[in-house]
Amino acid sequence: MSEAVFYDTLRQGLWVAFTISIPILGVALASGLMVGLFQALTSIQEMTLTFVPKLAAIVAVFWISMAFMSETLVALFQDTLIPIIVGV
Repeated sequence: MSEAVFYDTLRQGLWVAFTISIPILGVALASGLMVGLFQALTSIQEMTLTFVPKLAAIVAVFWISMAFMSETLVALFQDTLIPIIVGV
């Protein structure tokens, strides 16, 4: 494997990792901001109030975007990694 192929494969893998993490990280950020704003406005400092809604939102988005994540990873493996392993 040449150096160019290695770095191109690494770049594609990092891009896929970034792409499939965007929905979960975006929802975690948005729900964290909303809960933080709610806590600041009401002066409620309960630890479960920050954890439970964020966890529920992350699980919901993960469940919804699971097909997209799987398709993206399968495409990376079929188009990039398996041909390199086989030697095509």
